[in-house]
Amino acid sequence: MRCFARTVPRRSVQRAYTVPIVLESGALGERSFDIYSRLLRERIICVHGEVSDHMASLVTAQLLFLEAEHPEKPVYMYINSPGGLVTAGMAMYDTMQYIRPDVHTICMGQAASMGSLLLAGGTPGCRFALPNSRIMLHQPSGGAQGMAADIDIQAREILRTRANLNRLYVHHTGQELSEIERVMDRDYFLDVHQAKKFGVIDQVLDKRHRDAEDAAPENESAA
Repeated sequence: MRCFARTVPRRSVQRAYTVPIVLESGALGERSFDIYSRLLRERIICVHGEVSDHMASLVTAQLLFLEAEHPEKPVYMYINSPGGLVTAGMAMYDTMQYIRPDVHTICMGQAASMGSLLLAGGTPGCRFALPNSRIMLHQPSGGAQGMAADIDIQAREILRTRANLNRLYVHHTGQELSEIERVMDRDYFLDVHQAKKFGVIDQVLDKRHRDAEDAAPENESAA
């Protein structure tokens, strides 16, 4: 069962990108880190791209590691995702709710479909978006084939999944169930100010203070 933003390019070209390497000098000499490992040291997790089982494996492992390292320090999750597998998204969502540290979620680019649930699922008061981000909510989609009984089973499972997602959005946004059901019937796009009003995020970020000492988002733009 998948849950995607439906806007896709006509042609998809796969390109290989080199992951930047960061060099640090210390008493024991130089050490090298790929950029994502270096960000992890600052308790930053990047959720970029399609929500997949592979992504869920990496993100849940990072969340659990950061909890074990410092259970009282917050985690910062930067999201730019079109959505993807519902089950993979739920693995990340449940882990976010399970661990002890606060999880600050920050949308950059887009948080669509399952990406929007991850964004909304951050710690209350700690859900942010950069000014030109977009957020999209919609119901899960899926296909079924085979015997009539199998199709009926899959249809009932999709309905159960939709009801569960609706319940979670109600919890995190504060909207009535009837309103969530209405907007989730089709792709529901929001700019950052609409997302704040709807309850998906708490603040719109403009710029972080130059003298900020931690990774936390700080400065809210004018709504």
